Amino acid sequence: MNTTQRVVVIGGTSGVGFAVAQAAATQGSNVVVASSNQDRVDLAVKRLGGPAEGIVLDVADDAALAAFFDRIGEHDHLVYTAGESLLLKPLADLTGEESRAFFERRFWGAVLAAKYATPKLRPGGSITLTSGAFATRPAPGASLGASITAAVEGLTRALALELAPLRVNAVRLGAIRTELWDSSMPEPEAFLREYGSGLPVGRVGSPEEAAAAYLYLLGNGYATGTVLTLDGGAALA
Repeated sequence: MNTTQRVVVIGGTSGVGFAVAQAAATQGSNVVVASSNQDRVDLAVKRLGGPAEGIVLDVADDAALAAFFDRIGEHDHLVYTAGESLLLKPLADLTGEESRAFFERRFWGAVLAAKYATPKLRPGGSITLTSGAFATRPAPGASLGASITAAVEGLTRALALELAPLRVNAVRLGAIRTELWDSSMPEPEAFLREYGSGLPVGRVGSPEEAAAAYLYLLGNGYATGTVLTLDGGAALA
């Protein structure tokens, strides 16, 4: 990527999002990170150093999203990794309220971020969304995860046509060791070791490996409507 480019990462203060921001900054881009927690924003900016900027943003707030993009102005790339902790429950145990809330940030936030970012994206710019392996290989208890990731992939393909020549892509992630797992289950390390041992690569992925997939899509001007899978071979196992 051009060293003068400006990359906005919503959800960029932790996990995969922060790794994307860090990788982009390392390549010389000016980075803006956003999340809902002021302390995380401040820490991310400190860790990124240089000209990095951080802004507190509630992606469930339509007006806040519009104001956010008005504030940052023109930029080259939007990466959307925001979302709540994983929600793994049998269908019988799901409530309507929590099911709708799960979509609020992971899907509707992405839709509105794309809406408000588009007028501010410079020629040659791109939007990169985040999907997951449940879109094509769901598991019991993952009905919401499968639904939302499949929805993101449909959105990606539709926006690639509607917003052309701006590029719209998504990364379909398998198991990546981030903080999200800590609030999703009682013993995340044991689960991830066991799960990773069954993958062709023998382990789960790192945020840095995930970030490389996003950076590839940002930098490849011929990629649009693409869902790039990074799952350690889970689809084959």
